Amino acid sequence: MKSVRIWFKKDFECRYISHLDLNRCMLRALHKSKIPIWHTEGFNPHPFATFPLPLSLGFRGVNECMDVKLEDDNFPFEKIISRLNGCLPRGLRVFDVTEPVMKAGKIAFASFTIKISCDSENSHTICEQFKELLASESIEIEKKSKKDIKTVDIKQGIKSFAVTDKFDFAELDVVLSAGSSDNVNPNLLISAFENRFLVSCDTDITRNDLYNADMELFR
Repeated sequence: MKSVRIWFKKDFECRYISHLDLNRCMLRALHKSKIPIWHTEGFNPHPFATFPLPLSLGFRGVNECMDVKLEDDNFPFEKIISRLNGCLPRGLRVFDVTEPVMKAGKIAFASFTIKISCDSENSHTICEQFKELLASESIEIEKKSKKDIKTVDIKQGIKSFAVTDKFDFAELDVVLSAGSSDNVNPNLLISAFENRFLVSCDTDITRNDLYNADMELFR
């Protein structure tokens, strides 16, 4: 039995399916593709697949992955790519298959590109305001949990950032905490910006890569 990591992109209309629906879609594709995937045992066997770090609803993902186990150690990776893509909708495309290097528990950071526009402000003003926000000693925002709502400071979860004026929108490249215990969703940062400057923003968010605590690329 061989563990493999399947890399895919999530875009177009598939950005708006939940992680649960993504899981169902991938399991159906694995079943239809006839790839020799290891199945769970028991009364209702199904293809075993795990996702190291689920992607938030509405986000584009260009380097997403899921882990499966092959019953045939010599099954060609190229066939996995072609067979799965033949069973997936337009917004999901497999582009690589590798053997896992890091465990999912090693993920500590994620990089994002966020395009931001506001009807009431031009892109230059948005850039300057974001720089002001990100230079603050603290960035507090209310965060909902399963039990209650609490105020958190997300400043410590911002590893690095760069803000660029793209004429008709501002572009924020940011690295945020993404571990199991410390996770800053980009939407919290956008909400903090809207609350600070009393604006409403339209955003387009892409998750680019995942990293471990030493900022080594997750592979």
